Amino acid sequence: MSKAADMMIARRADTRAKADFATWKMMAKLNGASSLPPEAQDFLERYKALLQEKSEADATEAIVRSIYRSYYEEMGGVGDPPEVQRKAASKPASGYVTAFKRPSPQRQSSSQRQRTSAGPQAKPRLPVALIFVFLVIVYTSFRYFLR
Repeated sequence: MSKAADMMIARRADTRAKADFATWKMMAKLNGASSLPPEAQDFLERYKALLQEKSEADATEAIVRSIYRSYYEEMGGVGDPPEVQRKAASKPASGYVTAFKRPSPQRQSSSQRQRTSAGPQAKPRLPVALIFVFLVIVYTSFRYFLR
């Protein structure tokens, strides 16, 4: 298998491992761990054991890597799973690079508000009474001509 295919499998396995572990952890907090599959319950037990030895962040990272390895093999990855590059949180901009910032919405003047409330090409609206009168005329004319 090519490296590109292995990396694609690795990214999918890593994403799935993170999402599944977060779901399992939340279900355990909500006392729903008994409804999880046996594999998930096993990973949660290992997580609880790791919490006794390590901090929460380190234990979480270790379990996610373990889940990632099992998913990588399950998805058809060959050999050791490659290291997936994690996105950096937020690095300070260096040099002339600036972070993208959405422009703030501009305030409209009163004449612009009047035009936008009527719409760009506002069609004149017929009053409801005029439409009703027209329908009565059409109905009576059909009744008159069909007799």
